[in-house]
Amino acid sequence: MITFKDVSKTYENGTHALYHVSLHIEKGEFVFVVGPSGAGKSTFIKMLLREETPTKGTVFVDGRNLNTMKRRQIPAFRRTIGVVFQDFRLIPTMTVYENVAFALQVTNVSSKYIRRRVPYILDLLGLAKKARCYPPEISGGEQQRVALARALVNNPSLIIADEPTGNIDPELSYEIVDLLNEINRCGTTIVMVTHAHELVSQFDHRVIAIERGRVKLDRGGTQ
Repeated sequence: MITFKDVSKTYENGTHALYHVSLHIEKGEFVFVVGPSGAGKSTFIKMLLREETPTKGTVFVDGRNLNTMKRRQIPAFRRTIGVVFQDFRLIPTMTVYENVAFALQVTNVSSKYIRRRVPYILDLLGLAKKARCYPPEISGGEQQRVALARALVNNPSLIIADEPTGNIDPELSYEIVDLLNEINRCGTTIVMVTHAHELVSQFDHRVIAIERGRVKLDRGGTQ
């Protein structure tokens, strides 16, 4: 699913973000990526989304060589990935339903499909009764669920969760990871970046620790 082959990244300002990173994540895995601020986690995610390319080495996602991917191919590639951010990134003037539907509208699928798919996803995440609410009217935990629904609605093969529990309280954090677990059990690959080591310790998943641009630990779960 994801392969980094001897990947290094040096930015134009001279910042060395990654050094000789080699790893492989199988389809259907759930992997936590941990490390302190400035460790290289953000660059790792940018590589997965083809926002950045390596200075050295090669990145493959779902059989695609991202180094050689043409610019015009990038939007279609990114639609195969669901991304959940710490700051939710919901559109405040759109309802919960509209926020999730928008992720489908930009892919030019039919209105009939949207009317069927969006209520299904909202119900799956316990948001059916919030469909007509606007983001400011619901809790932080509910907003993160909407963000997760938006990431899931395109039926992606990979979900990248970038500090998804950073703006919600600890109890809701476990709830979000439980939801990601359920999605993972259906076959979706999950890569979750987090600072919350106490959260990671409660779940038996593979952990990749990045420090100063290098993989310092790669410990597999027993699932």
